[in-house]
Amino acid sequence: MKLRCLRPPGILKILFPNFVWRYNSGLKKVYLTFDDGPIPESTPWTLELLKEKNVKATFFCVGDNVKKYPQLYRQIIKEGHAVGNHTFNHLRGWSQNTLNYVENVILASDFIDSKLFRPPYGLIKRAQAKHLLAEYKIVMWDVLSGDYRQDITPERCYRDVMKKIRPGSILLFHNHVKADKNMRYTIPRLIDDLHEKGYEFEICE
Repeated sequence: MKLRCLRPPGILKILFPNFVWRYNSGLKKVYLTFDDGPIPESTPWTLELLKEKNVKATFFCVGDNVKKYPQLYRQIIKEGHAVGNHTFNHLRGWSQNTLNYVENVILASDFIDSKLFRPPYGLIKRAQAKHLLAEYKIVMWDVLSGDYRQDITPERCYRDVMKKIRPGSILLFHNHVKADKNMRYTIPRLIDDLHEKGYEFEICE
């Protein structure tokens, strides 16, 4: 049986000890993050829900999407959320040479004002990371929701995420069309359940 919700393999934390994988202060806090937006199909819904629930989150934005939908990017900032750089073209680091990858991040920085970075797909070479760590804090995740998977139900997505959450967890969801069904089902229930359990939501810094 396939695992439905994964924490990063321990070897990655050994290879990249300078990345932020979890904010382990011992306090009952979690860090809700969304990759790949902003897009009109799901970012407005996400922002409306977060406002309703009085929750702040961190949006790792694709530069080309910010260029296409600047009003959504400005709304994210205006409503008190944090943003991070997710490259300009959602590049897979392992398929790019270091110069091209870093230049794509720099291009995205023309549109995204942040010193936080997350590599798309979680894939980055050590040489790429070395260059970027000089300018950015690289924020990964502790709980991968799998909301983009088409072979799981929204109910399963929600259950798997809740099983993995612990104090300090960085939760990864997506503002992406293929993740929309699972994300929209899971997020409101997750917020309500974690509030009931005494958790607070924080932005990545």
